[in-house]
Amino acid sequence: MDRRFSEFFNPELIKRAQCQVLRYKGFSFPLDAEADQLPLFPEALASSFERVLVTDLQYDSRQIKPGNLYFALPGLHTDGHRYIPQAIERGAVVIVHQYELERYEPEVIYIQTADSRFAMSPISAIFFHEPSKELGIIGVTGTEGKSTTVFLIYQLLTLAGKKAGFISTVQYRIGEKEEWNPEHQTTPEAPTIHRALAAMRDYGMEYAVVESSSHGLSPRTNRLGDVAFDVGVMTNVTHEHLEFHGTWEQYRSDKANLFRVLDKVNHEKALRNGPLNEMGLRLPVRIPSFSVANADDPSYDYFSNATERRTYSYSIHGEDADLSIRSLEGSDQGNNYDVWVRATGETLHVQDKLPGTFNAANVMAAMLVVSGLTGISIADLVPLVPQLRPVRGRMTIVDRGQPFEVIVDYAHTPSSFETVLPPVKKRIEGRGGRLISLFGSGGERDREKRPRQGRIAADWSDIVILADEDPRGEDPMALLEEIAAGCPELVRDQELFLIPDRPQAIRKAFSLARPGDVVLLLGKGHENSIIYKNHTMPYDEIGEAEKALAEMGFENRG
Repeated sequence: MDRRFSEFFNPELIKRAQCQVLRYKGFSFPLDAEADQLPLFPEALASSFERVLVTDLQYDSRQIKPGNLYFALPGLHTDGHRYIPQAIERGAVVIVHQYELERYEPEVIYIQTADSRFAMSPISAIFFHEPSKELGIIGVTGTEGKSTTVFLIYQLLTLAGKKAGFISTVQYRIGEKEEWNPEHQTTPEAPTIHRALAAMRDYGMEYAVVESSSHGLSPRTNRLGDVAFDVGVMTNVTHEHLEFHGTWEQYRSDKANLFRVLDKVNHEKALRNGPLNEMGLRLPVRIPSFSVANADDPSYDYFSNATERRTYSYSIHGEDADLSIRSLEGSDQGNNYDVWVRATGETLHVQDKLPGTFNAANVMAAMLVVSGLTGISIADLVPLVPQLRPVRGRMTIVDRGQPFEVIVDYAHTPSSFETVLPPVKKRIEGRGGRLISLFGSGGERDREKRPRQGRIAADWSDIVILADEDPRGEDPMALLEEIAAGCPELVRDQELFLIPDRPQAIRKAFSLARPGDVVLLLGKGHENSIIYKNHTMPYDEIGEAEKALAEMGFENRG
């Protein structure tokens, strides 16, 4: 999308992005965020703004192309201000920065802001013509279940006849087809978000479902600060990402920003396929605004109190809720359950094809969202549930005819271990099967969770194998020892193995597996790499498992 600088540099952008100074052609102009009009630029300078064509927005100097605007962002390991010269060499015509610079090139526009990372969101929204104001936007947050719930809402909207797109950790759809997300980042940076929403809008979609991480909802990153959410969903809130948020209370509060923003957004939106008036102009459509939250989670009241909008609830444990499961039977092929519907008093039988009993909760969340947005009753959505597809890398079964089960899942937190491991263990106990769990923990992330991971794995597993997840800058073996500290009762090299090399660890797990056992490969799921200090190794957990089974002589897929 090409836009002239003068088209989007306006008083609203200055205010929302907290712009302080504009420098161009040797001039320096203080910017007033409270002013209703731009500074009085010299006529020659104002006319030159008309000739500056901005072709796209980038925050990585290596991705700069001619005509791009470059955001210089302070970072954990490096500072984007250092790469401003390289960005200009590559063709950047506008630089957004927060620190004073030693040199200002006369033919480049410099915008100094209070916080260039914070400013990235409003500038992106305005540059792409505020796409979230022309779509019904559903945000999904939680420690676990976000990607699956996003995918289920998107699918259910589509099955209900609505045109929808989505953005998740695993996949996204912004146009004709679903595509894999190559990044490890749950919620992308603001330019990526608004570029994707603009593509959905231009494709004629009605709804966008956005996976909303605590990082993305935090004002420190402001990735989602200018997305006009209509619906917020909370799956659960447990212990995660304290290395960023500092405290669990701050982590929960940042997530609850998704619910708080519902009260601030204008939900009258001009959808691309909405009704037209007599002059052919689009009429605004009122998007239903509400929230959906897990009644089984201790933070349910905290989230429901964060918004004045109606909060719909669901429970997998039979608690009083708008949708409440009264019975639940799961297998490796999916789940069968009865759901009581508070609004009608009826009990409906639901069948899904999503391995893992916890997925019943994600299905209920999706049904509440789609029913609330479209007016379709829960009873009329139930027949669509068997058509819902699971997310790749979420309780994905790898079957080449081997006599033991292999399941790949993204679980990487203590609470997700408590969700995934017990049902699998209980399911195979009757047949004498053992549970072999293989996992690691992310480097340069929350260290407090590591021994807890080990503790939970030891409680439910017969054999634990610790392997690299994303060590990043940490020593891989030292990291695994921190996990192992949580399971001291396991006998080393009999019940507990520390094998950093993940492909080698998988082969060890398979060599130990007997008929009837289950091998759980946890933590990588859909991801396509393992990140080390000085390199990133391409990696596909499902593909690696299939390769290891083939080496053992198992070639037939079940």
